[in-house]
Amino acid sequence: MSVLESLNNTSNKAADSGQQLYEKTREYYKLKAFKHLATTTAMFSKMMVVGCLLFLGFAFFVVAGTIYLGEVVESIALSCMIVGVLLFCIAGILYKTRKKIDTIIVRKLSPKFFD
Repeated sequence: MSVLESLNNTSNKAADSGQQLYEKTREYYKLKAFKHLATTTAMFSKMMVVGCLLFLGFAFFVVAGTIYLGEVVESIALSCMIVGVLLFCIAGILYKTRKKIDTIIVRKLSPKFFD
């Protein structure tokens, strides 16, 4: 009987150790998921704030440049068209280089998520 009791004790200890390992692994992955969620949320929040401020600054810059160009060429309509064409050119250049921009972003973000 003592061999059976010893075997039972050993199997119970192994089951307890397995249960502890399961619980600790679960806690680890829960914390890891929280870390990634917090990092991503903070990153997107910063991007939104900085992006909004940059957009406002760019909008004021474009309006002021359009007004100044209108005074130089003595036609507000012509200055609006010139600025519009410049903005379309910039948008086209950014569209053409979008794959390079995506590659840069992936390279910058990958160390944060695959550490």
